[in-house]
Amino acid sequence: MNAALRNLGLSSPVLAAPMAGGPSTPQLVVAAASAGSLGFLAGGYRSGEALAEQITEVRAESVPFGVNLFAPNPVAVGPEAFHRYARTIQPEGSPYGLNLAAAPIVEDDDRFAEKIEALLSDPVPVVSFTFGIPGPGVIAALRRAGTLVVQTVTSADEARLAAEAGADLLVVQASAAGGHSGTLTPSDIPPETPLVELLGQVRAAVSLPMVAAGGLATPASVTEVLAAGAEAAMIGTVLLRAGESGASPPYKAALADPSRDRTVVTRAFTGRPARALRNEFTDRYTPLAPVGYPALHHLASPMRKAAAASGNPERINLWAGTGHRYATAEPAAHILTRLAGRA
Repeated sequence: MNAALRNLGLSSPVLAAPMAGGPSTPQLVVAAASAGSLGFLAGGYRSGEALAEQITEVRAESVPFGVNLFAPNPVAVGPEAFHRYARTIQPEGSPYGLNLAAAPIVEDDDRFAEKIEALLSDPVPVVSFTFGIPGPGVIAALRRAGTLVVQTVTSADEARLAAEAGADLLVVQASAAGGHSGTLTPSDIPPETPLVELLGQVRAAVSLPMVAAGGLATPASVTEVLAAGAEAAMIGTVLLRAGESGASPPYKAALADPSRDRTVVTRAFTGRPARALRNEFTDRYTPLAPVGYPALHHLASPMRKAAAASGNPERINLWAGTGHRYATAEPAAHILTRLAGRA
């Protein structure tokens, strides 16, 4: 394991990935630490104040932890394409009394500056970025504050950019990962490069330490990426059914449903490529969704929340990686310990 990770007090090479939108709770982060691992609070979609509250809750447990942020990298959507898609998915919002067809175009940066200010005024051990690479000034300021800066990359070219920007460590994410791809070019669907092959490509491009991510769900898969040069493995999907996960009940039930045996990469929910379990929404709208993040995210968000509240998995973004069949309903620490080969 890399010295920077060991210096955080970690004893396990299996880390808990950040999962925005609810699954990554303070309880999950603390549970990861109890297994000698590192968990991340998901700052995406949260205000600086809400994120600070979660940081305070985890810090009270005196454990190592990280915070993940969405670095701004918007892809604007044209008004005509946006409103056409809004009208197209209106039937999915009607049962909940939602007028999706009249939704405005919302383009924002997820309150990025607000959260960076909070993390500089009250530094945390690790900050990771996905979707984009923040400016060198942001990275340098975090490093001066004593924070380890981690960047998600999905290619060798992105790894070079991250190294030039001053990142300390890379999360190398393969397309098998559940949820949004961290690609810097979300107008394109990332190629399905096997994770071990991707690690080799990144290692040939830069010398930064790597954490492997994407589809890891068994002890054998963890062993394989460590042997391929990764300092650690990062898992997400297999933690979604854990007791500490904040995933909604219908989401957890869908992961346990043997009939949901396939994942797809879709822009239907957010306008950005993301891997999810197939459901009626992905089947109907994946071919029709335009590129456009965060506008499509804001468009579909009320529908997704209403569907989750009503227990309808067919309109929920069921983010899941290719290893989703290995997600189990047990304590997160047990899952992490087993994947590290210590159970």
